[in-house]
Amino acid sequence: MLYFRAMNQKLNREILRLAFPNIISNISVPLAGMADLAMMGHLADTAFIGAIALGGMVFSILYMSFGFLRMGTTGFTAQAFGRNDEQEISLNLMRSLLLAAAAALFLLLLQYPIGKLAFVLTDGSPEVEKYAAQYFYIRIWAAPATISLYSFNGWFIGMQNTKYPLWISLLVNGANIGFNFLFVLGFGMKSEGVALGTLLAQYSGLMLAIILFLKHYGKYSKLFNLKKALDIDTLKNFFRVNGDIFIRTVLLILTLSFFTAQSATFGDTLLATNTLLFQYFLFFSYFIDGFAFAAEALVGKFIGAGFHDKLVKSVKLLFGWGFFLSLPFTLAYAFGGELVLKILTSNTEVISASKDYMIWVGMIPLITFPAFLLDGIYVGATASKAMRNSMIIATLLLFLPVYYLFREQMQNHALWMAFLVFMAARGLSLFVMMKKQVYEKTKR
Repeated sequence: MLYFRAMNQKLNREILRLAFPNIISNISVPLAGMADLAMMGHLADTAFIGAIALGGMVFSILYMSFGFLRMGTTGFTAQAFGRNDEQEISLNLMRSLLLAAAAALFLLLLQYPIGKLAFVLTDGSPEVEKYAAQYFYIRIWAAPATISLYSFNGWFIGMQNTKYPLWISLLVNGANIGFNFLFVLGFGMKSEGVALGTLLAQYSGLMLAIILFLKHYGKYSKLFNLKKALDIDTLKNFFRVNGDIFIRTVLLILTLSFFTAQSATFGDTLLATNTLLFQYFLFFSYFIDGFAFAAEALVGKFIGAGFHDKLVKSVKLLFGWGFFLSLPFTLAYAFGGELVLKILTSNTEVISASKDYMIWVGMIPLITFPAFLLDGIYVGATASKAMRNSMIIATLLLFLPVYYLFREQMQNHALWMAFLVFMAARGLSLFVMMKKQVYEKTKR
């Protein structure tokens, strides 16, 4: 009994040590985006705001597509860390950086067709597209740094170190804000100044990542071996896992994009309403993702080490933290949701329309936290096939059918109901498969 109590205390400390830096790091990200928009918001032409919003959305979709690189790197590295396999730890970073370099080269070589296609699909005004193009074709050169940081941050988390990703994030976002002031307010630049600031901030973050790696993990650089990194059998597993996560991520992007696109079909007021209410979901995700990242690190480590009891106990504690964290958010959204909305907008029509949909917002924390945590657990277990299949089921067999089945009768309510069904289905399906896909990995 004393052993399990002591283990609980130690695991709880580990969870919080890993989670809190990620929470702070996550919260710092939207602040930099707000700074970008604020710089443009003080210029006379409102087209600059649209240009940054449009260009930023394009990059969000592009880089979100490469999110598999961070997750796959974390899972493989955490398991190698648990096995104390220093050679494989170093090779995981090398493989990830090689893939990051290839992905960045792909984006740079195809930047013009990608940019043209993106602006055709987003359908902005000619003036907005002009400034957005200036922004896009400067910021695209940050791709090598941005995607490489996915590799480094994933590797650091796999090494049970979430402080370094926090430091990198704070530097990138702080430098981004500083460069914005310098180029826009200091030099009188416009959208191109914001893009240049983002570019320099990303490379500043990459330089810090390299310095931290060489200073504190330098011994692993001596174990780099191109021949071993490109071993066919290992690469097959590496690409299989990352390929599954890529498909899962693309389906998630399509679902979120579909939510926005369908919101627009209900008119400008409900589009604005849904956009603002969706911020409640995003804000909760910044917090719960901190514990999901902790799950990636701990689950991978315990599977690598073969510690079944610690694996099971850590999962239970993570769910306890998820439930505990979701309660205050549920209460805040249920009783203070309208107050928060008035901070986000002064548009009385939007505020009035939002009242009808606050019931869905209030259900977000309790319904969605299992999906976030289980994503982290499965990443740590590199159980990518189950993650992919869960997303296919939730998107194609539930989200879309539920929405179209109830759209005529429930209108916008059907969209919110379908989205919450989508999140609940992801959590439930992953939970059902957890014994075989996660727990049994410590017995192999």
